[in-house]
Amino acid sequence: MTETVIETQQLSKEFVRDDFHVVALKEVDLTVHRGEFVALMGPSGSGKSTLLHLIAAMDRPTDGKIFVLGQDLRSLSDREMAHWRNQHIGFIFQSFNLIPVMTALENVELPLKLTNLKKRERVEHATTALNLVGLGDRVNHLPRQLSGGQEQRVAIARAIVTDPDLILADEPTGNLDAASAQEALTLLEKLNRDYNKTIIMVTHDPNAASFATKIRHLDKGILLTDGRESFQTSAKR
Repeated sequence: MTETVIETQQLSKEFVRDDFHVVALKEVDLTVHRGEFVALMGPSGSGKSTLLHLIAAMDRPTDGKIFVLGQDLRSLSDREMAHWRNQHIGFIFQSFNLIPVMTALENVELPLKLTNLKKRERVEHATTALNLVGLGDRVNHLPRQLSGGQEQRVAIARAIVTDPDLILADEPTGNLDAASAQEALTLLEKLNRDYNKTIIMVTHDPNAASFATKIRHLDKGILLTDGRESFQTSAKR
């Protein structure tokens, strides 16, 4: 039986500031199994990124339950959440979030500084990750010396350098041209297919979603069912 790595039960998130009240997620029940590549789709404001941030232990729900890799995230303190996140999550941002004064190698090495690895081991791991994303010849380049597609591949290398249990991607192709987006998506597909990485990707782009093995739709904070959960065929894979 396939291992369940993410399970939410009646998960809700509300944002309240003064008289401003927004229900971002409403009673979401989601199950993700190990090795799945799930695309979360929906219009802007549908709750996609909010759900991703809850799974990543970057935010706390207002109500409901959330278990990731068997851990009840609501039971963790802020410090415990940060430690758990560093151990288990690789996060890919739409805006790359690279440090401009650091080389590609130094950017990828950053998450490893929170581990007990020695400098030589950190460099070896970071170099391996950059080779995996096809940037072994760009290790000493600064972000401004790279194309947008190369920057995103550095960001993907940074996300995988700790060998995380989950890779979470928030609109990873949003700032890329079509060719660079295709390269990034092909790389995520390879990580899922060849390395059995569990991936959750937020996207509004049907082409990006076509690389996933399962598509789930959100609308106004509600996770849709009744035929709106779709499974990809093996034609692309």
